[in-house]
Amino acid sequence: MKILIADPVSEQGVAVLAAKHTVDVKTKLPPAELIKIIGAYDGLVVRSETKVTKEVIAAATNLKVIGRAGVGVDNIDVTAATQHGIIVLNAPEGNTVAATEHTMAMMLALARHVAQAHASVQAGQWERSKFMGVELRGKTLGILGLGRIGTGVAKRAIALEMNVIAYDPFVSAQGAKALGIELMELMDVVKSADFLTLHLPLTADTKNLINSDTIAQMKDGVRIINCARGGTIDEEALAAALKTGKVAGAAVDVFATEPLDAASPLRGLPNVILTPHLGASTLEAQVGVAVDVAAGVAAALNGEPVTTAVNLAPVPPHVMQVIRPYFTLAERMGCLAIHLADGPVCAVDVEYNGSLADVDTRMLTTAVLKGLLNPILPETVNYVNANNLAKSRSIRVKEVKSQDAAANFANLISVRVRTDKTEHIVAGTLFGLEEGRIVLIDGHRVDVDPQGWLLIGPHVDRPGIIGKVGTLLGEHNINIAGMQVGRTATAGTNIMVLAVDSDIPTPVMMKLKAVDGILGARLVNFAAD
Repeated sequence: MKILIADPVSEQGVAVLAAKHTVDVKTKLPPAELIKIIGAYDGLVVRSETKVTKEVIAAATNLKVIGRAGVGVDNIDVTAATQHGIIVLNAPEGNTVAATEHTMAMMLALARHVAQAHASVQAGQWERSKFMGVELRGKTLGILGLGRIGTGVAKRAIALEMNVIAYDPFVSAQGAKALGIELMELMDVVKSADFLTLHLPLTADTKNLINSDTIAQMKDGVRIINCARGGTIDEEALAAALKTGKVAGAAVDVFATEPLDAASPLRGLPNVILTPHLGASTLEAQVGVAVDVAAGVAAALNGEPVTTAVNLAPVPPHVMQVIRPYFTLAERMGCLAIHLADGPVCAVDVEYNGSLADVDTRMLTTAVLKGLLNPILPETVNYVNANNLAKSRSIRVKEVKSQDAAANFANLISVRVRTDKTEHIVAGTLFGLEEGRIVLIDGHRVDVDPQGWLLIGPHVDRPGIIGKVGTLLGEHNINIAGMQVGRTATAGTNIMVLAVDSDIPTPVMMKLKAVDGILGARLVNFAAD
């Protein structure tokens, strides 16, 4: 088979493909030229430069797989590829060590003022007393997020004789303890850390997680490192804390807007180290992503399972015809369920009632897991890896089927999520042919369109509570686009579901949760699933 490599990749990756296939390396192709020649190829490998548009895909009459040598696939029209039956895959593992080591380098440089001292000597100064540092040994490192990179940082920090504590609501205490890590609640980590490093995805819950309120609860002289995702730190608040000395230093590799704006408040501060998103920028990582993507492309062309595919795996046409309208609904039910859950998920039961029970629903169950895991994991979750990721986190997944209609619906999907603390149930169905609706949340009958931003607020059933929430949102210029209030069969509690037009900042969410009678408030961003 013929493979086109349209962007520069490591020769090791080229060699993997060339061992069994004909490989052409043609880089910097104009779009028109790519469209002209792509029909001759079975596989395409790109990085970020080449744009694989719907026009390119339409011309790719023989294309079976597109491999991205890296993580992000923003330059590939995945929807168009899926519609044409083309597998799209990436290489999420190749840069793990690079990102881990960059975090350690940033932490060490921060502790010993390496960047600032270097600049001083280069400028002709000799200011030994000005750059008095601190040792890592004996210090407490707080890690927010124990994915591959967070865990790698923990292992290396333990080797440096640091005391490692971490927050990750989806990791078991036993698993963390086995690594020598003490698992704690978020604010306990924030309050206890001498060094704080972030390894979280950017979600509605993590956006500006480090803000003026959280910084105020940190130790005086804390040092903060972020080599994960821009937007998880309020950069204005961080800059203010660096100026006062509340935060002794910060090392930042990722930013809310990249390239970093010339007017950024972080520029010019003497106690901050800034790098231009270098987490994956090592020779080894570039080799790693090239080899990984080459292996994935080779497997796809050979008809083997592809564990890094980012789009839908093949499903028999007669099954696809039945389940296709439910994919978005199933995924968003999983997304809603995980936002309701407290603590590590130990079990997920997906029940199918009605005619859906007559077909193979495993792909729909995978869609539920995809929606459930995507908001909480830093790596991309897809239809291929969702089940393995759930298994790796010791989540038991079970399908239950009944051909009997339930709750007056011809077809009903129910997702039950269990943690060691709580159990939550979300149920949904289709109105008409493709209009997905959430119809049940924890026993509360609702009719919710799972789109955009939703604020979920269980509350005591008494007058005035909904009005207080509406007033609070209005005071902060947050528009309510729609509202549902559901009751249970048991009197005393209701649930409000508010569709809002924008994100709700963390300080406002804290105020909402503090409203007398609110039994918890959760914000879900379906647009990010």
